[in-house]
Amino acid sequence: MSRVLISGASIAGPTLAYWLRRYGFEVTVVEKAAVARGGGYPIDIRGTALEVVRRMGILPKLREAHIDTRRLTFLNPDGSVITSVKPDVVVRGVEGRDIEIPRGDLTEILYATVRDEVEFRFDDSIGSLDQRPDGVDVTFRSGAQRTFDLVVGADGLHSNTRRLAFGPEEQFHRYLGHCFAGFTMPNELGLSHEGLAWSRPGRGAAVYAAGDSGNVHGFLTFSRDEPPYEAFRDPEAQRELVASVFAGDGWQIPRMVAAMRAADDLFFDVISQIRMPRWSTGRVALVGDAAYAPSFLTGQGTSLGLVGAYMLADALATGADQEAAFAAFENTTRSFVEMNQDLVGEGDSTLFPRTEEALAKRNEMLRGLDSLPPDEGRPEHSALTLPLLEGRAA
Repeated sequence: MSRVLISGASIAGPTLAYWLRRYGFEVTVVEKAAVARGGGYPIDIRGTALEVVRRMGILPKLREAHIDTRRLTFLNPDGSVITSVKPDVVVRGVEGRDIEIPRGDLTEILYATVRDEVEFRFDDSIGSLDQRPDGVDVTFRSGAQRTFDLVVGADGLHSNTRRLAFGPEEQFHRYLGHCFAGFTMPNELGLSHEGLAWSRPGRGAAVYAAGDSGNVHGFLTFSRDEPPYEAFRDPEAQRELVASVFAGDGWQIPRMVAAMRAADDLFFDVISQIRMPRWSTGRVALVGDAAYAPSFLTGQGTSLGLVGAYMLADALATGADQEAAFAAFENTTRSFVEMNQDLVGEGDSTLFPRTEEALAKRNEMLRGLDSLPPDEGRPEHSALTLPLLEGRAA
């Protein structure tokens, strides 16, 4: 059980590769992108995940890259200010302890940590899987064929590995009633280490400055009863859908829509979770968003990916057969994952109110946040204690 193929070189994949190599496994990582992906919006590392990166020895580098967003200003539909708060009080993070970092920076740090010890196959992906009692025959889209003892999908919300091993995504996909478009745009508002969040019932917008860059991250979100399946593979249809939803809105919305239309990095998707009865089948397992995406409403996707990768590697390092190891991984990790997934109820009402009543309630709540004492963080973020490493490393 020493040869492991990991699909996905973003966050959970390289983290799993790091720990498996420490335990003596032979690891290959396949990634459909041509290089380790840079860029991307800011993400958070909190709670138990901070201990994972500390044990990897990369916590100092992550702290150096910490964005330190200082203010989040909520706006009325006409652009007038409702209130300004520290971002940590909205998500119940811990100021001075939690880390906020551009996604691409985290990916690059993780890749640099493992690239000399792990085989990476960029610009390729898994084309087919054929499980046998003693291994998994893999045919890559490049045409290459290899046999591995285990295959792990760490390839995100729309996991190709999950589709091949478990079937269509629809059976595991829990749509949360919202769509979003993300893109970069010029920082014409002169924002620095701060964000602006505009809302009206059923739709919202945000402009987020991760530091002092000349560009900012733009987000346009809106509620919709059913996912727009017809737009998923059609970028032009995505642009038209978003533009139609926000037609007639004021503030900076026309400029944001124009930037969205022109953006070469538009990312469109639905806000959703992945809920699966099992994270493994035979010699194939899933980790991170591929197994249990919590949605960005929880702010815990990255942290769950880091923790899950650590726990899966630890389970495999026991020397048990893969069935016992995968079962142990789920037994120790699932309750932690599910309590963080369940945070989505509160996040939905806070970030994207659908009605005037819900919006007024949210605004009232926001105005009272600055009067609260410093938060110790959500207990869900730290609800899992990592097993010790003594005697496990190769």
